[in-house]
Amino acid sequence: MSLLVVGSVAFDAIETPFGKTDKIIGGAASFIALTASYFHKKVNLVAVVGGDFPKADIRMLEQHKIDVEGLQIKENEKTFFWSGKYHDNMNSRDTLITELNVLGTFDPIIPDSYQNCDYLMLGNLAPNVQSMVLHRLKKRPKLVVMDTMNFWMNIALDDLMETLKNIDVLSINDEEARQLSGEYSLVKAARKIMTFGPKFLIIKKGEHGALLFGEDKMFFAPALPLESVFDPTGAGDTFAGGFTGYLAKTDDISFENMKKAIIHGSAMASFCVEKFGTEALINLSDAQIEERISKFSELVQF
Repeated sequence: MSLLVVGSVAFDAIETPFGKTDKIIGGAASFIALTASYFHKKVNLVAVVGGDFPKADIRMLEQHKIDVEGLQIKENEKTFFWSGKYHDNMNSRDTLITELNVLGTFDPIIPDSYQNCDYLMLGNLAPNVQSMVLHRLKKRPKLVVMDTMNFWMNIALDDLMETLKNIDVLSINDEEARQLSGEYSLVKAARKIMTFGPKFLIIKKGEHGALLFGEDKMFFAPALPLESVFDPTGAGDTFAGGFTGYLAKTDDISFENMKKAIIHGSAMASFCVEKFGTEALINLSDAQIEERISKFSELVQF
């Protein structure tokens, strides 16, 4: 069972109340693929970077057994760059710099060796690019999971609605769910969004956990209370990587198994926020992951 991850590999520069960084590796696909690699050993990556992207970071991805044949390198161009500053409550942030660079003309080329993917994770990208990936696959994957954001709802709603018709699982936050549906109640919002195409919906609530809807069922997973949160930037993408990586590993897309996948995604996201960028995701041990998942199990059992 192979998992194909499509999204951005980028540079981030982040400032929070706990410190700041220079350019570090970021981008949705980086967080998703790294996290998924802890559960599934066949992760393929489609993304684009510029010639300024360090070869050492590409080797780091390869050391996690992530196949980078689909990583395009535009030698004479620059990598996508985002810079942001978080407020004291860590729930809101200001974007300081956005430089699309190579991502502005990203043409997702799917290598032949990736064509028979069983699981597809579409990281946050322009919805027409996400649709392009679906059209370029010769065989529809067993499960298509997609992330998006309010930016695309504001500027490309028609494209987004068209893409939603062709996916299985949509992952968005509570603010985005309310905007997309026009409903304040998240239960009503979920019911409406699933009429757009997705069979399952994940609504992320940040430090307040995540909701899973599907098959006329609902599941809630809390977030793990942490002593310190340094950087929430990649938490949602890390969650998605844990969720899809676990499903690909177990090859079971039932609602009951998705509940377990939600817990695994939440556990991985709790690691992510404890350090800047992808730093916390690079050298985790199986024992650390199992211990964190056990803590989540204690939270949801009574």
